[in-house]
Amino acid sequence: MAAATPDSRLCETPGCNSAAKLQCPTCIKFGIQGSYFCSQDCFKSSWKTHKVLHKIAQGEEKDETNAYDPWPSYRFTGKLRPHPQASRRVVPPHIPRPDYADHPRGVPLSEQSARGSAHIRVLSDEEVEGMRVACKLGREVLDEAAKVIDIGVTTDEIDRVVHEACIERECYPSPLNYYEFPRSCCTAVNEVICHGIPDTRPLKDGDICNVDITVYHRGFHGDLNETFLVGATTEDANKLVRVSWECLNKAIDIVRPGEKYREIGNVIQKHAQAHGFSVVRSYCGHGIHRLFHTAPSVPHYAKNKAVGVMKPGHCFTIEPMISQGSWRDEMWPDNWTAVTMDGMLSAQFEQTLLVTETGCEILTRRQANNGLPYFMDTAV
Repeated sequence: MAAATPDSRLCETPGCNSAAKLQCPTCIKFGIQGSYFCSQDCFKSSWKTHKVLHKIAQGEEKDETNAYDPWPSYRFTGKLRPHPQASRRVVPPHIPRPDYADHPRGVPLSEQSARGSAHIRVLSDEEVEGMRVACKLGREVLDEAAKVIDIGVTTDEIDRVVHEACIERECYPSPLNYYEFPRSCCTAVNEVICHGIPDTRPLKDGDICNVDITVYHRGFHGDLNETFLVGATTEDANKLVRVSWECLNKAIDIVRPGEKYREIGNVIQKHAQAHGFSVVRSYCGHGIHRLFHTAPSVPHYAKNKAVGVMKPGHCFTIEPMISQGSWRDEMWPDNWTAVTMDGMLSAQFEQTLLVTETGCEILTRRQANNGLPYFMDTAV
């Protein structure tokens, strides 16, 4: 085992949260990121699942259907397969956390107490400032994740970067333990629509990968996501990603006092369908502030029955999920990963918005490149 750098990671053996001082020498040889362990004993106990990484790196598992398979009887809709997950990461106790963080089942009790109410909170000036800070930090965390996305990088490595970027900014990663979600961000590769669990599958040339970030800072959540192009993606994939971004921005353009929330879906579906794409209906945008998810619900499809009219001080997300084929989805047996019913690609972008007196403020807007997403840094 080779010694790690002084800023050792946590041991990747499930259930072990000790500081990791050693790294797998085979992983170093193959250029596999991560793979830290606290001792030889932990390394040996994880060998059965860990060695899958070596086989993938050597090209011995060319077909993803032959990889690690926790659900032998499940019929996958597409080519993507789950891979082993690293152990759950830990947030230092000095960082303030939401109520579900330490709940044994990850239940957000404050959200549940507000469930069923259509009341949309109007934020005070102090709360608006709290949201601005949380959203700015969330954007910084996503920017850190963007730096490492590349061929051969695992989504678990992306999760590690996100987790550490949160800690550095005194933030709790909001997804962690939310209804027992096991990671610090969500990653959605190819046919995954949303809520994918980061694991040890390396990203491949031609993949698209969405990274969904939410941070909790001093009582407020900031939520955003982007879809990234990995290597040489196809023209069809590029078009899907571009149109998904356009759908979000056309919806943002109508956000202003007096506008009905149900109109957002009409705008999104019109643009998606004009390009031959469909809009996922099972997941929607949501109110956000001191609560991770709350009123209003913001469907992204046309002719929806969303309740409410926008007012200054409302804060919510728009996050359309746009698919190449059917809008229908299904869920993997992990009870989180939502995938397209037909196995075709799906892409998504998300911003947190504040309704102002004259329009809206994009709280999670990217600061570089005139606010354009990362895939527009180079021509598509």
